[in-house]
Amino acid sequence: MGHGKRICVMGLIGGIGSGKSLVASELARHGAKVIVADELGHQALRQPAIRERLIQRWGAGICDESGEINRRSLAAIVFADPTELRALEAEVFPFIEKGIDAKITQARQDPQIHFVVLDAAILLETGWGNRCDWIIFVHTPRRQRLERLSRQRGWHEKEVFRRSQAQLPLTDKVTRAHFVIDNSGTPDELARQVERLLAGPEMSPWPRSETSAAS
Repeated sequence: MGHGKRICVMGLIGGIGSGKSLVASELARHGAKVIVADELGHQALRQPAIRERLIQRWGAGICDESGEINRRSLAAIVFADPTELRALEAEVFPFIEKGIDAKITQARQDPQIHFVVLDAAILLETGWGNRCDWIIFVHTPRRQRLERLSRQRGWHEKEVFRRSQAQLPLTDKVTRAHFVIDNSGTPDELARQVERLLAGPEMSPWPRSETSAAS
């Protein structure tokens, strides 16, 4: 992924609506460069070549009035059929992966960046977690996550369930994490947890060898 200073990469995982972006923002306050895989996914859908292939497969009905891909319309198709979801992933994942690697390389060249945070809902499922030195699981009770998703995105329980089916069970995710942050409390409580995490002696900037997958 290029040359530059050795830099620690932390991956964020958790249930849908757990508030990974809040944790990422808190880590950014401590000097992290945050890479959001979902934002790269948005960019992928705006690439002319990818956009045309998606329209060829699913028709112009997946576009909005301006001709751009309507993510809600596309999601209604792919989250209803695993075969269609795999087809979408085959189109957008290579773009996302290149974007992740490019941003990590850029962070290595920037002396102002102390570490990188990779916020990706499917970090483990895609293998993107291999780029990470540490993996942090963000825990939020299910009821709280559902309330948050209903309020912020208008998603109901059935929609959350459909999307969750494309991810590993939370019981599997938490066992593969190095640390857990509880995001069920106040912003101040979250901030204190992040400070304790970063101050811990085990949170070394160099937890792996120079020949690790994150190098």
